[in-house]
Amino acid sequence: MAGRSFTQDLHDMGKRLLLKLQRLPKAEMVEVVAISVILLFIATALLLLFIACSSCCVHGCCPQQRGRKTQVRPVTSP
Repeated sequence: MAGRSFTQDLHDMGKRLLLKLQRLPKAEMVEVVAISVILLFIATALLLLFIACSSCCVHGCCPQQRGRKTQVRPVTSP
């Protein structure tokens, strides 16, 4: 039951966003700036997430890419 209402809420939000975007050419300057700031924030967050994930996989910190661990022992002098 809760999943259904969540899906319906997302659907309703999507409809409202689409309606706002369709009315954007006739909107006041404040609304245009507000929507631009929101879209810029979302794009920045997604870009930073992408950079963080790709950086992690390149440097090998993902579990499936880690190599075998070897123990380092001190050198003993004869």
